[in-house]
Amino acid sequence: MRPGVVALASASLLVLGATPGDGPPQPLPARMADTGGGSQLITAVAPKTGSTSGTLTWWDRVDGQWVKAGSAPARFGAKGLVEGASRKQSTHTTPTGLYGLPYAFGIEAAPRGTAYEYRRVHQDSWWCQDNDSRAYNRWTEPLARDCRAAESEHLISYGALYAHALVIGFNYERPVKGRGAGIFLHVKGRGATAGCVSVPREAMKRIIGWADPGLRPHIAIGTASGTTAITRY
Repeated sequence: MRPGVVALASASLLVLGATPGDGPPQPLPARMADTGGGSQLITAVAPKTGSTSGTLTWWDRVDGQWVKAGSAPARFGAKGLVEGASRKQSTHTTPTGLYGLPYAFGIEAAPRGTAYEYRRVHQDSWWCQDNDSRAYNRWTEPLARDCRAAESEHLISYGALYAHALVIGFNYERPVKGRGAGIFLHVKGRGATAGCVSVPREAMKRIIGWADPGLRPHIAIGTASGTTAITRY
């Protein structure tokens, strides 16, 4: 092969991020900067920041390799996705990043086989989103005295959307007021979300039954490329 052809072939491989003899592409979790350190992972990927739909996949780490356990279409915020560290409350954007999954909840009983902590929603179950409350970004039952109902979600009123859900640990451990509260993985409705991630009902049930707290599952939310690429988290 002529030297110029060799150079051209090598340059092409560099652009594609490949090397001669490369096998099939690695699974997405293997290409990520961090997966949370556990053996289960959920990835929610949108094509770009302005997208309101994409794909959610859940993975198991088996014998050192990430294996896809399931996949479903996903919906994101009506205003797309934004870097979690700079997100603002009430912007209808889904925060990108890598997050823990503190617990599951639902208006309906836990799916069969659920091992995750699962809280049933009652008539007096609320999620406080009041920036002036000490219960900000927390489940409160009944509604905390310093938390205004108008600034909170009355969980039971969400019906089928919250039949089953997982709390996404965005702004959860040390809540920053004004960044956002009540970001969940839940059952999808008719369209985009107010900032959560949603999937079809049967997929949500499967995910809760699959999730094992002993395997420390996390969720990574991001785009296919760019500054919010899921592989950066």
